Amino acid sequence: MKQKLTKYLTDFSNLNLTRPASDKVRLLEILAVIITGVGKFIFMDYLNWRLPFVIVAILFWSLYVRYRYKKDSQVLKDWGFRRDNFKSVLRLVLPFAMVTIVSFLTIGYFQNTLNPTWHIVPLLITYPIWGTVQQFLTIGIVAGNLSTLKSTKLNKIVVILITAILFSLVHYPSIWLLIGTFILALFYGYIYLKSKNLYVLGLFHGWLGALFYYTVLNQDPFADVFLKYLH
Repeated sequence: MKQKLTKYLTDFSNLNLTRPASDKVRLLEILAVIITGVGKFIFMDYLNWRLPFVIVAILFWSLYVRYRYKKDSQVLKDWGFRRDNFKSVLRLVLPFAMVTIVSFLTIGYFQNTLNPTWHIVPLLITYPIWGTVQQFLTIGIVAGNLSTLKSTKLNKIVVILITAILFSLVHYPSIWLLIGTFILALFYGYIYLKSKNLYVLGLFHGWLGALFYYTVLNQDPFADVFLKYLH
């Protein structure tokens, strides 16, 4: 296993990453995303190293983005790190977000799981950063790469379904998270393949995710992740 991983990393470092990327680059990027997802189960769920894992994941993928950008200055726009269509994508996402917020509040009301607290404020500020990373990995890398493979032409519906299933499975074992993230990824996958903009998707991922915890799940991620390091 160690030899195979070393070989993958060696091959990856020797690949020509100039635009357009080859199928080999795209598949290796998807493999790296899957490894990151497995790491979530190990470090966040099993070892409960939530904050360290998030920091390391953000650092690793930020370095990779920088590496790819140095090879190809257009790759950021190709991935969806762009501002030219921010307003148009925002208009597409806003109605979905409003319906989702009303749904969260309604479910929370009937479940008696509404958990209003000032802790949601710092999450609304910081969570969009992690949300953008997640959207980059699942939507930008997985959906984006699957939809542009040269050797295998996949239907957009198939690409969106595969991406939604993978994104949902990462949130196992919470049933509410499995359902919520699956629906979110279906919509986000459609929006992304229509008009790439990771900033809008990451922003709403963070805001809707934070609200989801304090309404539907009745959890306090701020206390679980940050406050334990302050005591």
